[in-house]
Amino acid sequence: MAASSIHAETLQSHYPWTTAPLVSSAPMRLITTDPLAIAVSQAGGLGFLGAGSGTDLDRFESLLKSTADALATSPLPGTPPGVLPIGVGFICWGADLATAMQAIREAPLKPAAVWLFAPKDTDELMAWTQGIRDASDGKSKIWIQVGTVADAVQVAKACKPDVLVIQGADAGGHGLVRSSSIISLLPETADALAAEGLGHIPLVAAGGIVDGRGVAAASALGASGAAMGTRFLASPEAAISEGYRNDVIRAKDGGVSTIRTNVYDRLRGTEGWPDHYNARGVLNHSFWDHEKGMPHEENKRLYEEASKLGDAGWGDQGRMTTYAGTGVGLITKTMPAGDIVREVLRDAAQTLARL
Repeated sequence: MAASSIHAETLQSHYPWTTAPLVSSAPMRLITTDPLAIAVSQAGGLGFLGAGSGTDLDRFESLLKSTADALATSPLPGTPPGVLPIGVGFICWGADLATAMQAIREAPLKPAAVWLFAPKDTDELMAWTQGIRDASDGKSKIWIQVGTVADAVQVAKACKPDVLVIQGADAGGHGLVRSSSIISLLPETADALAAEGLGHIPLVAAGGIVDGRGVAAASALGASGAAMGTRFLASPEAAISEGYRNDVIRAKDGGVSTIRTNVYDRLRGTEGWPDHYNARGVLNHSFWDHEKGMPHEENKRLYEEASKLGDAGWGDQGRMTTYAGTGVGLITKTMPAGDIVREVLRDAAQTLARL
């Protein structure tokens, strides 16, 4: 049996309500709250709450409670005892481990998975890994996101994660400044892990995947699942404005209508990201004016004015940030998150069968 098939069975044993290949929603900060995470898990995927960083953790405990309350009336089949059938994601450099541990320790139901991203260093990541395992009594499986072959091997050795999320350069939002696309990154990572005796760790692909064809392609590359962020922005459950959502649907030719840059972070006042990270977003007048040499102070003033316009701050003349991956051009309409999962799973199965 192929390694990816064995890994798919491992993931299904951890998350019995899911369908293979595993489809998960990325834990987008402030965007993936309980309605989106629940809808994804109820449709046969694994939904993640975006706990994020900093003051976001103030509402983490209430998010866990509201999610547990909502699922209490319709429990998902096969959910292990003491486990909440959703995951949660943390941006390690900006989040407080002690606060996260306390919330998980006190929660009657532990998240099925904890997704860790962007630590300051490996020592910090090891502290998060052990801390979450202790706080959850081992019930929360550890997912760690990486973007290079070397990082994947180092993290696998140091932290022994249950899942490695392999994020390619096509991903929307924050990721490594220097990386490659999934089509080369994932198989090279799989080979390197296998050569080090670490081939038992399931891989989940992320970056540019928005439909069943992408999930099928990731499966062919050796992934046992795929995480999607941008696709779920075009769902009513995503906690974003209609202007943001419409920008996602409007954008075409995602490789040229989006760009990796730190311009949007600077305009939004987002500080603290390590230097080797930036973020992919849809091009707009904020970026174009920056490219033309507009002073940052003037660009920021215009950005702040646009932020007062509501949905009109986006669009053809917009300046507001729309973080999205290169797959954005494949998104043509808004769909409920559960329907997205079901469509992607169906199309992936049909594509794999046809191939």
